[in-house]
Amino acid sequence: MTSYTDAYADWRQRPEAWWEEAAAGIDWSRRWDRAFDPDMGAFGQWFAGGELNMCHNALDRHVAAGRGAQPALIWDSPAASSKRTLTYADLQDATARLAGALAARGVGRGDRVVIYMPMVPEAVMAMLACARIGAIHSVVFGGFAAPELAKRIEDAAPVAVISASCGIEPGRVVAYKPLLDEAIRLSAHKPATCFILQRPMLAAEMVAGRDIDLLDAMATSAPHACVSVAATDPLYILYTSGTTGKPKGVVRDCGGYAVALMHSMAMIYGVQAGDVYWCASDVGWVVGHSYIVYGPLLAGCTTVMFEGKPVGMPDAGAFWRVCAEHRVRVLFTAPTALRAIRQRDPELALMAQYDLSALDALYLAGERCDPPTAIWAAAHLGKPVVDHWWQTETGWPITAGFRGYGLEPPKPGSGGRACPGYDVQALDDAGVALPRGQSGNLCIRLPMPPGCAPTLWGSDALYRQAYLVDFPGWYRTGDAGEVDADGDVWIMGRTDDLINVAGHRLSTGQMEEILSGHPDVAECAVIGAADALKGQAPLGFVVLKAGVERPHADIAAELVARVRTTLGPVAAFRTALVVPRLPKTRSGKILRASIRRLADGQDANPPPTIEDLGALEDVLLALGGLR
Repeated sequence: MTSYTDAYADWRQRPEAWWEEAAAGIDWSRRWDRAFDPDMGAFGQWFAGGELNMCHNALDRHVAAGRGAQPALIWDSPAASSKRTLTYADLQDATARLAGALAARGVGRGDRVVIYMPMVPEAVMAMLACARIGAIHSVVFGGFAAPELAKRIEDAAPVAVISASCGIEPGRVVAYKPLLDEAIRLSAHKPATCFILQRPMLAAEMVAGRDIDLLDAMATSAPHACVSVAATDPLYILYTSGTTGKPKGVVRDCGGYAVALMHSMAMIYGVQAGDVYWCASDVGWVVGHSYIVYGPLLAGCTTVMFEGKPVGMPDAGAFWRVCAEHRVRVLFTAPTALRAIRQRDPELALMAQYDLSALDALYLAGERCDPPTAIWAAAHLGKPVVDHWWQTETGWPITAGFRGYGLEPPKPGSGGRACPGYDVQALDDAGVALPRGQSGNLCIRLPMPPGCAPTLWGSDALYRQAYLVDFPGWYRTGDAGEVDADGDVWIMGRTDDLINVAGHRLSTGQMEEILSGHPDVAECAVIGAADALKGQAPLGFVVLKAGVERPHADIAAELVARVRTTLGPVAAFRTALVVPRLPKTRSGKILRASIRRLADGQDANPPPTIEDLGALEDVLLALGGLR
């Protein structure tokens, strides 16, 4: 087995040849002219001149190799009380028919299709069908507010929309079609066709001349063949969550993305064709694009698609039930899901009901996992718990632990080491690389590797302004942290989460790590609130574990003492407020900016992806008690 050190050194010595060798794992209809062309786009593009089809690589080639009977997609929906398994042949046929339905309505290469779907197999089919005919898909998280959906329809200018009558949330059915109708009314661009999946729990009213029943269209359409496209053509546009004003559309190319994802499945996660891989995310986020749909299918794995929640469907053992029932080898989820499970089942008593012998590792991403949660999970699971760091813009991990190279013991709190392809450094504000162990602006030396966004939709200039101009020669991640002596990268939060307390730059992430180490704390958030004397003062919000009945004032006093003991009086940490829940986006990120605005007496202005407005009201109540 190649070691990580050798693999990384090999990439450094011959970066283009290294990626060309990785590209051998993909079927090409035309080989590239240059592995990397520095003169294309904002920083250059990979595999220029090459041609391929992503859907062929994800489905057709596996069927042609005799593996059509292998399960490709397992849909497990406690929300709908339903399960479904599609083989590679099943998924290929359904996708080809949906591609035919799109083509029959005039959708072709380069056209955009907005996909506004819940977590159902048809969402995967829709993405792959677009890829099959060379159309560009833009998935918008199901249930997104109509005004925000309208902005994305207006920006992407889709020929068609693929949606569903409804989604399912705990205790309620969410009607999608009225949201879609209102978004189209608000948008200056009007798509010609809307394909609607009619779910049995709620039928949608159809607009004559525009709306088409999705399943009927698939049943009556002829299968469509794969269309070769340029490696540098866009595969999809993914709008970043929480944007205001004009949305920022991250573009993903076809060739580089296919190579990076295919290679990452074995290199990072250590899985091979036939293994069951479960990414417990949503197709509306980049994690769902990369590791529910494209990555596992490119590698010939069986991918699990879960429509539900980690707790309450029916209990905090839901994840372990899915892992045991489907013999999942690698589970990939967000730290917030683990914290929710820990709050409800701190001793993981429910996990003991299930046979997890097939599970080899648990991977985490979305936001940094606090060390106490990682240590807790590893101790109870008896499996490696590996945090890794990446972004919508990169499309695949920047740092990780590498099961394909022999997994080093994870360091709780660290995002792991840089993947081959990424040169990650901490820079000072002048752009000078800092010594190992010193915190700064985490940046990636250009060029970015295959799979990373080559531009933003419609604007190379905006891409350069957002990521490349602050530190010439580098990609600015917007995250703060350090690279330690071993090369492990530690993420301490967004650069705008660093607070200035009386001239001292302090990391809220470091304070959160200290708070989360308290035995009664399930999860927490620290923000910098405006302070007339010090400029900013740290303010902590904590959610307690289930069953904790001690006085909140006693716990708050202990938390303040922990921070002062660890960081010293310079931290000026004096207040910890207990709240029943923290406001989060649907992808699990805590809305720290919204909390900060509330603490400063401003409107929260929550993004449209917020899980529960009631959690912001909880924060307001806690602040009211403080004042």
